[in-house]
Amino acid sequence: MSAAKLPYLFISMLLGLIAFAAHGADNYTGPDRPDPGAADYPSYPLGGEFPTFRPSAPSSTPGQGPPGFMEPTGVLTLQRALALALMNSPELLAYSWEERAAQARALQAGLLPNPELSVEFEEFAGTGEFSDGDATETTIQLTQVIELGGKRGKRKQAASIERRLAEWDYEIKRLDLFADTTRAFVDVLAAQERLALSGELAGLAEKVLLTVSDRVRAGKVSPIEETRATVSLSSGRIGLDRAGLELESARARLAAAWGGAAPSFERVEGDFYTIAPIPSYDQLEKRISQTPELARRALDIEQRTAMARLAKSGAVPDLSVGFGVRQFKEIDDTAYVAEMSVPVPLFDRNQAGVSEARSRRARSYQELKAEQARSRAGFSEAYHALSAAYIEATVLRDDVLPGAESVFNAVGEGYRAGKFGYLEMLDAQRTLFEAKARYVEALAEYHKAVAGVERMIGMKLDEFKEGGELISPEETSNDK
Repeated sequence: MSAAKLPYLFISMLLGLIAFAAHGADNYTGPDRPDPGAADYPSYPLGGEFPTFRPSAPSSTPGQGPPGFMEPTGVLTLQRALALALMNSPELLAYSWEERAAQARALQAGLLPNPELSVEFEEFAGTGEFSDGDATETTIQLTQVIELGGKRGKRKQAASIERRLAEWDYEIKRLDLFADTTRAFVDVLAAQERLALSGELAGLAEKVLLTVSDRVRAGKVSPIEETRATVSLSSGRIGLDRAGLELESARARLAAAWGGAAPSFERVEGDFYTIAPIPSYDQLEKRISQTPELARRALDIEQRTAMARLAKSGAVPDLSVGFGVRQFKEIDDTAYVAEMSVPVPLFDRNQAGVSEARSRRARSYQELKAEQARSRAGFSEAYHALSAAYIEATVLRDDVLPGAESVFNAVGEGYRAGKFGYLEMLDAQRTLFEAKARYVEALAEYHKAVAGVERMIGMKLDEFKEGGELISPEETSNDK
C-alpha cells in the first residue's frame, strides 16, 4: 500500500470508530444490558381524575406554574380542594421540576465526548538558526475519544432509570398530597362542627341561666345555682372562642395545600356524617404489595444494577484517536500526523468503583425488604385505627347519642317541674355534649383513617364491594 493512501485509510478508520461510538453502544444487546421495561409500573388510580401541572419542557421558565390561579371563594367542596392542591401545590410543582431535571440528565448521558482540537508549535523563537522562526513546525490535530465496553449505552440506561425514579417520586408525592389535603379538609369540617356545637352549648347555657334566674327570683332555688349557671355560661363562651380559633387554623392549613397565603373561602361542605362499612382486611392487604414505595424500591434495585454494570465497564479503557496536519515552514512542505492511544489497565481497573456499586445494590435489596416490613406494619396499624374509629362512630350514633338526648330531655322537663335539681340537669347537659363532641372526633378520625388506608392501597374504598371484592368497570358504569 502506498504512503499516499495511508491518510485516507486512517480517516476512514477514525470515522468508523466515531460511528461505532455513536451507534454501536445503543445496539448492544448483551447480558449486561438491563431490560428497559422491567420496572414500568402503572400509576395509581387514587386521584387520577384530577389533572396535575407539569412543565412542558426542560427549558421552561424556572418557577413557572399553572396560569390563571385564583383563590377559591364561597363554599368549598372536597373535590374542588383536591383539584386546587394537585394543580397548584408548590411541593408537587417542585417534584415536577425534578422530573424535568432527570429527563435532562438522561439526554446528557447519551451525548458523545467532544472531540479535541489542538494546535502545536515547535522549533520557534530559539537561538542561532531557530531565532528567525524559519524552522517552525505547526501541527493542527483533531482527537476523538472512542468509548469502549458499552459505556455510553450503560450510562444512558442508568440515567433512564434515574428518570423513572424521579417519576415515582412525583407519584408518591402526588398520593401524599391527595391524602394530606383530604385530611386537612376533614379537619376543617370537624372544626366547623365543633364551632357549631360550642355555639349550641353556649346558647343552651344562656337559656339555662335565664331559667335559673327566674326560679331564683321566684324563691324556688338558691342563688348559688344562678352563680353556677353564670360560670357554666362563661365556660361555654370560652369554648366558643377556642373553637373559632381552631377553625381558622384548620382553614389556613387547608389553604396551604394549594399554596394559598390566606383562606378566602367561606366554609367547606362535605358528607361528614356519612360512614360506610369497610372492606375486609385480607382483601385490602393484597394491595399493599403494590404500593408506590415498593415499586420505587424495586426500580432502585434495577438502577443500582445498571450502575454496577456501568462501573464494571469502566475497567475497559477508552481509545483515543487523533489525526492532523503538520506544516514545515523551513522547506514549505506539509505532512499528515496520526496517533492512537489507549491506557494500559495495570493498576486501576475501577475495582473499588465496582465494589462500591455492588455494595449499594446489596443495600437496595435490604431497603426493599425493610420497606415491605414497614408497609405491612403501617397498613395493619392504619386498618385497625379505621376499624376502631368506625366501631366507635357507629356505637356513638346508634346507642350513646340517643340515650344521652333522651336523658337530657327528661331531666330538663323534670327540672322545670321542680323534680330535679340544677346539678342533675348540669350533669345531663354535660353528658350529652360530651357525647356529641366525641362523636365529632370519632367521625373525624374515621374519615382521616379512610384517607390513610386509601393512600396506602392507592385507590378509593368505595371501589370495593361490601365483601371486599373490587367493583368491576361494568358495575361502575351501570351504577352511573
